[in-house]
Parts: sequence; structure tokens; C-alpha cells
Amino acid sequence: MRVTVSVIMPVYKVERYVARAIESVLAQSFTDFEFLIVDDGSPDRSGEICDEYAQKDPRIRVIHKENGGAPSARNAAMDQAAGEYVYFMDSDDWVEPDMLRDMVELARANEAQLVVTGFYIDTFYNDSDYVTETLSHPDRVYADREEFRREAYRLFDRNLLYTPWNKLYRAEYLNERGIRFPNTFWDDFPFVLRVVRDIDRVAVSSKAYYHFIRARAESETARYRDNMYEKREEEHGWLLELYDHWGGMTPEADEMIQRRYIERLLGCVENLTNAACTLTRREKCRRIKEMISTDRARYAARVARPRTALTRTALLPVKWRWARLCYLEGRYISRVKAGNVKRFATLKSKR
Repeated sequence: MRVTVSVIMPVYKVERYVARAIESVLAQSFTDFEFLIVDDGSPDRSGEICDEYAQKDPRIRVIHKENGGAPSARNAAMDQAAGEYVYFMDSDDWVEPDMLRDMVELARANEAQLVVTGFYIDTFYNDSDYVTETLSHPDRVYADREEFRREAYRLFDRNLLYTPWNKLYRAEYLNERGIRFPNTFWDDFPFVLRVVRDIDRVAVSSKAYYHFIRARAESETARYRDNMYEKREEEHGWLLELYDHWGGMTPEADEMIQRRYIERLLGCVENLTNAACTLTRREKCRRIKEMISTDRARYAARVARPRTALTRTALLPVKWRWARLCYLEGRYISRVKAGNVKRFATLKSKR
């Protein structure tokens, strides 16, 4: 049966949070939707909790499958979705009650293939206390692809074109182009890049609806990623390729991309200083020197124009290609992240 929106949510090891996510969808003021929940072989009670809600509300359909990761879970639901539009959310987050109503109205009023909205980042520094950052962009309708491509850097700069869950997608657009989530780590960004690659009509709302929950209470060790630098390099390449496909970039877009690159490079430096990294201090400094001395890094340092004095100061060791100072700065950032979560989240939001 045809419905207006297919809400798709993968579920895996979220028994503490999934009820809140489900209830926030069921509380929507817009009611013409189906709710496809994919239990991705979760070993806890997540799947059972979803089944309990499905017994109470016929709009919910739970798909149980072997564990294959969030991309395969979302794709499985997309293949069964009956909605005119598709909306994705994560099972440890929640949404405001008028989200679907406002998104659908905006999409229909402008015949948009994609609707982009603002969102909240709720960073918890204990079980009940958190700091909220709101990311948004002024209301805007891009009537053709040239206008969108020319202005897309502004949306990238506000972090609005990286995640799938602050967006409503026209299902026909996704299906005609065979757009699905790639089976890769950090799959959200390449999916969105495929969506915007040849998009024609995009509507942007300044309103924020989605609450992305960032739990900073986890240990510093748990945050370490062995291949973070390689993944960031790959992401940077994806963005450069997109603009090449679009026929090149303006100086404004280039500055945004290079600023994004060098800020994430500093994050990779900090990642190396994590206690879980088994390299010696000398090896870490050598690796940092390699990272900050590439042609990409030198170009980014020359072109980027950080927006705040704090960021400009933090990036100076990278610009100077001073590996030991970068290492010490990374150690300091790691200590703040681990020891004063509220302060770290606040500083990050103002970078």
C-alpha cells in the first residue's frame, strides 16, 4: 500500500535507547508513514523491543536479518519501502514531532527531490547533563542544479550535507539512479554525495528537528581509530571528485574544503596521541610529520582561513609543520576530551 513517507531505522545493540527513538517517530503530527525497523542481528533485546511496538502500531514493520552493518540494513529496508519519500534515522537518536509534516510540506510545495534541515548535536557529559549545538542554514530553495552546485559549499560548511538523517528524499529519485548505501566504514557521507551529485531541486529549512546524541562519556581509549587518517584522506578525495564532476569549484568552495581538510588533519593528529595507539612517541612524531608535510596539507594550510582565533591558533603547528608541537597539542586535546567533556564539547562547537 502506497504511503507518503517510509521511515527507515537500522537497529543494533541499542536496547537502552531504541524505545525513545521509536516513540519520537510515533509521536509525529504527520501520520501517513510506514516505519521500517531493521533488526540487524542485534544480540541484545533491541529486536524484541521493536517487535513489541510493532504489535501495538500497524505502521511498524520489523525486518529481522543477520548482522551485516547499518548500510545493508538500510538497503534491505529501501528495497521494501512503499513511500513517496524516504527518511532515515538512527536508533539511538530522536526527532521533534513536527519534523515529517514540515519536511513533506516543503518537498511538495517546491517539487523538491531533497529536503535538508538543521539538527541538534546533544553531547552528554554524564547520564543526564548535556550541551546542545544547533547546526542550520537559512531557508532556501534551489530551483536548478547549477544554483545548488554554486551554493552547496555553504551547506557543507554547516555540516548539513554529510549525514543522511537531516534529510527527506524523493524515493523515485533514489530508485531511478540505484542510489544505496555503500558497504564501507563511515557510509553516510558517500551516500549523501551520490544523492547530491546530480540533484536538480533542493529545499533547505532553517528549522532543526533531529537530535543527534553524542555520548562523550566513553573512554578515550574507545575513541581511537587505527585508520582514521586513511579514511579522512579518502573522504577528502570524494569531495574533490564531486567538485570535479560539477566542473570545478569557486574560490569560496575551495577555501571551505581546505579548511575542512586541515581541521580534520588536526583530529588525526590527536587520534595518534590516544593512549590506545601502540606506537612509540618517536614513531608518533614521525607519523605526524609525514601527515602534515604532504602536498595536500601544505596547500590546505595556505588556502584555509579559520573562522576563530582559537582555531587559527590550534592550526599553527600544522601550518609550521612542527611535528613535536603538533604531538604536544594533540596530547592536550586528548586530555581535555577525556577529563572535561563539557568544556571539550563547548570549545568544539565554537571552533
